[in-house]
Amino acid sequence: MKLRLDYGTDGLDVEVPETATVIEPAHMEGLADPYGALMDAIRRPSGSARLREIASGAETIGISVCDFTRAQPRQQMLEAIFEELADVAPERFTIFVATGTHRANTEAEIRDMLGAEIAGRYRIVNHVARDDSTLRRVGVTSSGVEVSMNAEWLDCDLRITTGFVEPHFFAGFSGGPKMAAPGLAGLQTVLTLHDAAHIGSPNATWGVTEGNPVHDDVREIARITGVDFAVDVTLNRAKEITAVFAGELFTEHAEACQSAKQTAMQKVDEPFDVVLTTNSGFPLDQNLYQAVKGMSAAAKVVKPGGTIIAASECRDGIPDHGSYAEILASGDSPEALLEMVNSPGYSVADQWQVQTQAMIQSKARVQVKAGMLSDKQLSDAHFEPIDDVTDAVSEAMSEAGDSASLCVLPQGPQTIPYLG
Repeated sequence: MKLRLDYGTDGLDVEVPETATVIEPAHMEGLADPYGALMDAIRRPSGSARLREIASGAETIGISVCDFTRAQPRQQMLEAIFEELADVAPERFTIFVATGTHRANTEAEIRDMLGAEIAGRYRIVNHVARDDSTLRRVGVTSSGVEVSMNAEWLDCDLRITTGFVEPHFFAGFSGGPKMAAPGLAGLQTVLTLHDAAHIGSPNATWGVTEGNPVHDDVREIARITGVDFAVDVTLNRAKEITAVFAGELFTEHAEACQSAKQTAMQKVDEPFDVVLTTNSGFPLDQNLYQAVKGMSAAAKVVKPGGTIIAASECRDGIPDHGSYAEILASGDSPEALLEMVNSPGYSVADQWQVQTQAMIQSKARVQVKAGMLSDKQLSDAHFEPIDDVTDAVSEAMSEAGDSASLCVLPQGPQTIPYLG
């Protein structure tokens, strides 16, 4: 049968056997009036007073938004907040791009993310986790994480997070408290949140928040540093808003996670010999670093020794920024990389992505279709490059035998299968 995979902005057509199990999110129509839903949620918040009341007397207001690697409908969300706080002058707002350890977004990307009017009217701060002059130490979590955060964010009288919620491969779910940390945290804080012990926990996985060491610390940091109001949305394949949640950070985020779990996580009875996945198309599949997420979704249901085939365009390369490529070049195999990352005292930015990749590759063979990367770049990253996904699926199924089973995740980590 013919399928279209989410790949880049145009998709990728492939053919797979009719016997394939195709797993996609439960279909949710985009809201007929998403802006109206945003206004309604903001004005009828969960577990919180109305935003207008909370903002009374605040001289400076900070709002965090996702960076360019996420498909958040930032413009609509910001416009709704600005309408609710229409009596607040634009110069009293600062929009913080919660980059985490990613690169700063360019002016062109910010205009595309926020719209020209917002980008030109409001002050915008690209968080830079590696710039100590912009950070302030806050304290230590109960598990021992040293917390440093963007100082300008901390200095705001009112702090509002905005995000979108979907399953996350080691933090459980995105959005909510992640828009404070790691989004606006210092590098050393992120390194500890994402160290080998945190990432190696079996509870640091898709859909798990309570008892997940990563998410437990993320929640505590948000509690220590303070978030006054939060707005989150869920999205469908067309990146349309399907539901809106607003109010007290932990209350609204729990509601959003429950909603996302019902649509984006699906149980399967048996693991598969071959799993074909994507990284949800652009912007999430813009580089190989991000593509590990799609592989992680596939790894949940591939048989030990099976094959994962990942289609991710990677128009932003490996990428050139960050330490991912450098770490990958430090070992001659996934096994060597895993040993290095787990060695005492090892602490380098992006090690978490390499650790996750190596754990996946210790379970299954991973082949990658990436139209914007060369075969050498993929091989240097310890992946097996492929050119034609249809042919790769056919060959992998043939090698697995006559009774081979195939699972396809056309939207990649927008749907998380799990064994149950």
